[in-house]
Amino acid sequence: MKLQRYGLLAGLVAGALALTACGGSDAGTGSGGAQSLSGTIKVDGSSTVAPLSEAAAELFRETNKGVQVTVGTSGTGGGFKKFCSGETDISDASRPIKDSEKTACQAKGITYSELLVANDALTLVVNKDNNWVDCLTVAQLTKIWDKGSKVNSWNEVDPKFPNQSLKLFGAGTDSGTFDFFTGKINGEEGRSRSDYNATEDDNVTVTGVAGTKGGLGYFGFSYYEENQDKLKALKVDGGGGCVAPSVEATQDGTYKPLSRPLFIYPSTAALKRPEVVAFCEFYLENAEQIDKQARFVPLTAAQQETAKKELAALKKQAGG
Repeated sequence: MKLQRYGLLAGLVAGALALTACGGSDAGTGSGGAQSLSGTIKVDGSSTVAPLSEAAAELFRETNKGVQVTVGTSGTGGGFKKFCSGETDISDASRPIKDSEKTACQAKGITYSELLVANDALTLVVNKDNNWVDCLTVAQLTKIWDKGSKVNSWNEVDPKFPNQSLKLFGAGTDSGTFDFFTGKINGEEGRSRSDYNATEDDNVTVTGVAGTKGGLGYFGFSYYEENQDKLKALKVDGGGGCVAPSVEATQDGTYKPLSRPLFIYPSTAALKRPEVVAFCEFYLENAEQIDKQARFVPLTAAQQETAKKELAALKKQAGG
């Protein structure tokens, strides 16, 4: 996935010194000054989390010129496959690690830390010319997306909708977004109709829905924020009325059932290297500012407290 955020990252970079000066990370200092750290940090996984890791990496490199951070987008599941084989240092994830993935990591002797870095509102989008729907219920979404569904027209979702062809776009099966969406909407992770346009690249979904009058797709909130001039976001009725995806609704829990946490998983072996410890410290210590400026939903106050504890444990582990 090629990010469309470099103008935004330029602004983030301009504020890097302010972030680190205001009680932020001292990651750049290491044990021998800002230029002492070097090496390559390999990150892969969720396409949803990737823009956030890219933003964190871009900022981190401003004060750690000798460290190269590469960010891939194999999807959460694909990322964990690489991670549990020892191919990467950090795995981006839009869902918690599965038991099967824990077993795979254990078999290879890979241990890790789970670090919460942001929140997300999984967002349903339609074409800008769609003037017949503003909100869908979970029941309607299930009718559309469930395994075996033959719904191919909008009037099959609701007779009040027009006889307009329904074309679906969504996450690939290696994606944590796919697991989360199918679990919340269809009641079981991985349970889904297969006749839709599946991709690990959310920009493909943007292009597909924007170019299809009857299109319907889903991805992380930040991708809608970035492309809201091309797409229309739908409200979701999870049983308490129609609620639009937003920072506030995600943080207060009213955007149901599609609010979710986002994670990074650094391996214990990688955390033995000072550049990886420094990057993870920087990521957590500046998470609130980075989340906001990179258009992600920031951590709540309670989540920030948890992050502080995680950071303290990370520092203790690194010192051990």
